[in-house]
Amino acid sequence: MKKTVSIIGVPLDLGQGRRGVDMGASAIRYANLHQRMARLGYEVVDLGNVNVPTPESHRVTNTKLKYMPEIVTVSNELARWVESEMQADRFPIILGGDHSIAIGSVAGVAKAVEKLGVIWFDAHGDMNTEETTPSGNIHGMPLAVALGLGHPELTGVAGFSPKLEAKNVVIVGARSLDPEERLLIKQTGVSVFTMHEIDKMGMSAVMEQAIRIASEGTDGVHLSLDLDAFDPREAPGVGTPVLGGVTYREGHLAMEMLAAAGVLTSVDVVEVNPILDVENRTARVAVDMICSLLGETVL
Repeated sequence: MKKTVSIIGVPLDLGQGRRGVDMGASAIRYANLHQRMARLGYEVVDLGNVNVPTPESHRVTNTKLKYMPEIVTVSNELARWVESEMQADRFPIILGGDHSIAIGSVAGVAKAVEKLGVIWFDAHGDMNTEETTPSGNIHGMPLAVALGLGHPELTGVAGFSPKLEAKNVVIVGARSLDPEERLLIKQTGVSVFTMHEIDKMGMSAVMEQAIRIASEGTDGVHLSLDLDAFDPREAPGVGTPVLGGVTYREGHLAMEMLAAAGVLTSVDVVEVNPILDVENRTARVAVDMICSLLGETVL
């Protein structure tokens, strides 16, 4: 693991329908992220936040792709920041914001890494497009966008598409997929380990396979960590909670295994909503997971 990490905040809440997730980066910082990483021996550089417009300052022009022009602008800017940090040999930690920020974070990493694998730790597939979305919320589309599926303005962020190959993409923790999204996932060949597989196989076996799939033939792996992958009892402060999720200990094990594999290039951490949280519990879980990714262990 690189010994210098950079923090990039993206207070974006244009990709989903519940306010508050724009404060997620602040909540994670408040949960002592900088201090915890420094204690692990890392040099920490906080770049502040990418500039993000508020929903009230713009209007929706396409109900199937809500706030797309604004999200494209933010995504292109974020991609530039992330690529720059990668080129400076730093490990970028991107703090959301809703999951639409992954359009920019994956694009930036993919510009700096010749061939990228991704582990998508999420209750949802995020594989909708304009044609399949039931809500029009772009936070349900970023993985499809990274695979080159969707509106050209979204897939064309950072000037190239696709950013990923389906054979090196793994969704872990899925338990809420839209009907047409299921079909698209099957058509692309993206690997999915639902909560059924985690219950049946155990997190250790799931992560062994996920790491192998994402890293096989690639030059590194990006982790996209949505806090709604966790059970709401562990992480109540998310906009789209789904019962029956990953436990705190299972999450720790997954992050510890990723750290031990030595393949990570970067991580984005999304969907922490302090308005819906209890005593900043979800942000604290996010910090614990980040520190496990960076090598923190009991002994």
